[in-house]
Amino acid sequence: MTTTVRRPYLWAIVLAAAFATLTVLVAVVADLPLRDPDGIGGPAGIRLPALVALLFCLDVVPRAVARARRGGGGTLRALREVIGERWALRRAAVVLVGLVSFYVTYVAYRNLKSFLPMLTSDLHDRSLLEFERVAALGSDPATILHQILGTGVAAYALSLVYLFFLIFVPVSLAAALVWSRDLRLGYWYVTALGVNWVLGTAVYFLMPAMGPIFAEPTLFTALPETGVSQLQSTLLAERAEVLAGPWATEAVHGIAAFPSLHVSITFTAAAIASLVGLPRWVTSSLWAFVGLTALATIYFGWHYVVDDIAGVAIGAVAVWAGALATGHDVNAAVRRQLARPAHSTARLT
Repeated sequence: MTTTVRRPYLWAIVLAAAFATLTVLVAVVADLPLRDPDGIGGPAGIRLPALVALLFCLDVVPRAVARARRGGGGTLRALREVIGERWALRRAAVVLVGLVSFYVTYVAYRNLKSFLPMLTSDLHDRSLLEFERVAALGSDPATILHQILGTGVAAYALSLVYLFFLIFVPVSLAAALVWSRDLRLGYWYVTALGVNWVLGTAVYFLMPAMGPIFAEPTLFTALPETGVSQLQSTLLAERAEVLAGPWATEAVHGIAAFPSLHVSITFTAAAIASLVGLPRWVTSSLWAFVGLTALATIYFGWHYVVDDIAGVAIGAVAVWAGALATGHDVNAAVRRQLARPAHSTARLT
């Protein structure tokens, strides 16, 4: 499944450095500000280290407690032993490099995405709307979903699914780096995330669009107020403020429909989890999350159906590119999983 790669972190670093350099150049040439994006729990620069610290504690503390009970020694002594065995300086440094690489790539992505409305006013929403209506025999996919699922309980449930993504990305990243026995597995995911950000940004600029909720808001007037609708209102207000003057707000805003990076990222996570052989309850949950996320993006008008299809394509490319960069053979991994007994499980640590 793997080949020898002496520096599995190399391409994550190269990707982050190149993407950050491009972002700085665009900012300088276009005279636009660079900012640190906020999110749930504050800036990513604070949120990610906090998550890593939490998962680090979850990794070592239960082991230390169990060792102290078995051996009769003190918990502090057992804690030092577990940290020494599992967290040598080199491993800690490699995890830190992965964290920084992701953070730099993500900040570059968010800034470039926020530059988009100042660099182009050419939007493709009308053609995407017309294409979907032809494909759906005169109707809109979102309207069809509203008729099938209703606009009550389904709206609140899918809102939770969509917003959970904001937590899922940093948690899954920290888990991949902290809990992977072989850090090549963690770096497969880190590198694939970086590829998603880069490819997604490139396609945003090639085919800018805002999404059905912003292009045709009347299609979504029957939906109740949810966390998603509040987020959409905030993003639209920020966009209007920024277009009035790029320095008017401190927010790193951004509305972009094609492709859906919610779908591409969740697809990447589910695919890599399946290929490395995580327990079936984990992979089944992740694939269900992919499907529900795609459903939510269309239901709330964030994306057109073609955006989600493009997201799957980008996610697949990211999985392959991340595997290539970190010495994993995707074809061998697929064969291995097809031959895997239904009751088997895999362990990360």
